[in-house]
Amino acid sequence: MTILLTGASSFTGLWFAENLAASGHRVLAPLPRARDDYEGIRAVRVARLAKVAEITENAPFGGNAFLDLARDPAIRLLCHHAAQVAGYKSPDFDVTAALRANTLNLERVLETMKDLQAVILTGTVFEADEGRGGTGPREAFSPYGLSKTLTAQAFRFRCHHHHVPLTKFVIPNPFGPYEEPRFCAYLMGCWAKGEKAVIKTPDYIRDNIHISLLAQCYADCVARILDGETIAHYAPSGYAESQGAFAQRMVREIGSRLDLPCGLDLQRQSDFSEPLARVNTDAVDTARLGWNEKDAWDRLADYYRTPYSKAVHA
Repeated sequence: MTILLTGASSFTGLWFAENLAASGHRVLAPLPRARDDYEGIRAVRVARLAKVAEITENAPFGGNAFLDLARDPAIRLLCHHAAQVAGYKSPDFDVTAALRANTLNLERVLETMKDLQAVILTGTVFEADEGRGGTGPREAFSPYGLSKTLTAQAFRFRCHHHHVPLTKFVIPNPFGPYEEPRFCAYLMGCWAKGEKAVIKTPDYIRDNIHISLLAQCYADCVARILDGETIAHYAPSGYAESQGAFAQRMVREIGSRLDLPCGLDLQRQSDFSEPLARVNTDAVDTARLGWNEKDAWDRLADYYRTPYSKAVHA
């Protein structure tokens, strides 16, 4: 089937595109800007993306170039994975601008794509009313989380009006090869220099998931929808545990594979500005998916082995 996938240059988007292509789908991947504008790890991802998808440059969601692409009558699924994320950790994140970009010309997009079988919208566990954890109302974590909450509401309203089934695919904390420098990269950076990694918020309970497993869940969700199954909401869960416990898991799995001393300094947490716990809700049948946990850790270790090889073997 032909699938229009936005956000394919992102960490998760690349993995989704690769898994969809491996499943035999034709993947159309509009990029919001010119390919030459991408740098660093994003340029690496776009180069990989070009091997599995048909790229259209300068085609942000809802713009004229995007609408031209959306007129392809072969498209059966709109997988809207793109979102405004620049400055997502900032309390000054512009919710209104993000909502506008995430939903630009949504009514016209759906009018143009008359033969859609369904829309799959990517959400985040950090939205309002997503995930589980705690006893009070599940508020949005941040202005970014609020923008995603409002985006989902806009899509639900418009898709209902156009009688297009909507699936919300909720992402927790993915990790793996080709991600931006985040928690795992911080750990590896410390360990490669022979330093202890300082964990200031070890008590937060979060949901870290191998990107290879998340991508297989996504491709499986797509397959089930194309087979006629109705899926309103899917929130696959990985390692739902404290950040301290996950850091110790990294010590066991990566330290042993790279023969690298992995020190941790789990500090007494004093900052509880975020909800203590927020994790996804759906257990994953890895056996049915044919996913192997050991292989995923091996692949992650191989990925880190190359950039850190000199430090590891010095």
